[in-house]
Amino acid sequence: MGCTFEVAAEIFKPAKPDGKSCDPPFVWKGDQRLAPNTWGMIAFREKGERVMKEFFFIFFGCTFMIILPAGLAQAGRIADTEEVAKTVTRGAILWDVREGPAYTKGHIPGAVNVGSKICTILRTPGTWDYVPIQRINQWLANWGIDPAKEIVVYGDKASVCPYFVLVTLEFVGAQNVKVYHGGIDDWASANRPLSTTPAVIMPLALRLRVKPDVIVSTDEVIRSLKRNDVQILDVRTPKEYSGEDVRALGGGHIPGAMNLPYEMNWVDPQALFKMETESWAARKGLALKTPEQLKEVYAKLDLQKETLVYCQTSPRAWVTATVLKDLGFQRVRVYDSSWLGYGNRFDAPAENETFFDVFALTRRLAMMEKRINALEKELARIKEQREPLGRETFPLERRIGQ
Repeated sequence: MGCTFEVAAEIFKPAKPDGKSCDPPFVWKGDQRLAPNTWGMIAFREKGERVMKEFFFIFFGCTFMIILPAGLAQAGRIADTEEVAKTVTRGAILWDVREGPAYTKGHIPGAVNVGSKICTILRTPGTWDYVPIQRINQWLANWGIDPAKEIVVYGDKASVCPYFVLVTLEFVGAQNVKVYHGGIDDWASANRPLSTTPAVIMPLALRLRVKPDVIVSTDEVIRSLKRNDVQILDVRTPKEYSGEDVRALGGGHIPGAMNLPYEMNWVDPQALFKMETESWAARKGLALKTPEQLKEVYAKLDLQKETLVYCQTSPRAWVTATVLKDLGFQRVRVYDSSWLGYGNRFDAPAENETFFDVFALTRRLAMMEKRINALEKELARIKEQREPLGRETFPLERRIGQ
């Protein structure tokens, strides 16, 4: 009623002539009190068809917002603990992408798990491109994962794998997928219930279709270098970007690419390093920055341009691409092959270009081989020295063994 009253207020005064408030269901026009069933007729007569159209537009617009499911109204791709709890009550598919043993130890109630390294089996080892769409279709169908439904994906806190699954599901047509960035860590920290009972979803029939605007190929990236409406974001480390750290045949970066390491999305960009060297408690720093802070991180990017995001093999790019979409960037695509695909192409132009020193690697491998041979000889010598002692000390066991 609040929305309809705003339109009525353009026609009627929402107060009595004496200035006192008017209680529904009556309104006043001058000295005349009008019943509700006369509102529409007078509005049409005095303000005409334009006001009536506005009336119905606002009324039904507000009604639509009331009845619209929360999952559809929420456009964000990154969910927090409260949102995940709400999606569970709505019957969304909750997908735990950790490996089987971790899932069995404790998971969010109702979450399904396929017991495999999902981020590995959907990609081709070596190139790390997607496997054929037919295989993705078959696996999702067997697992009972329907991209047409609301899906929430989670793993460990700040894990890149849920982001991969989100990008993959959008790649095959899903429109309502969210990532629980805090994962099982945040869920447990909030004292939410955990389950050890596996959830089962029955297999289903699927016929998936690829959405080509989700990812971008190497050839497309090369062609985009001539376009002014495209910006490229390199989310690798500064050393990878500069060509000092070479992880393909060639090092460097795509011409014109801006470098913003994906760790900049975290509250503490050094959190992962601190977890390895100091304390596991540092994982709190893996939480995402606030939207306002993230907008500052990406302030130099143009919201209106098409944004291509890459790293080494795309895991870090999945995270940043999702963050950018939630910040309002309209056209964001993941360069799936990333630098592994680009750096191995000699026809692909690069800045700060360096090359992998194959001869240096060969020399180092030869030196390692010599050291291994020396260690094997030393171990054989030690074994020979201890052998007589073994015969004297364990004669019975020796005879039994013979």
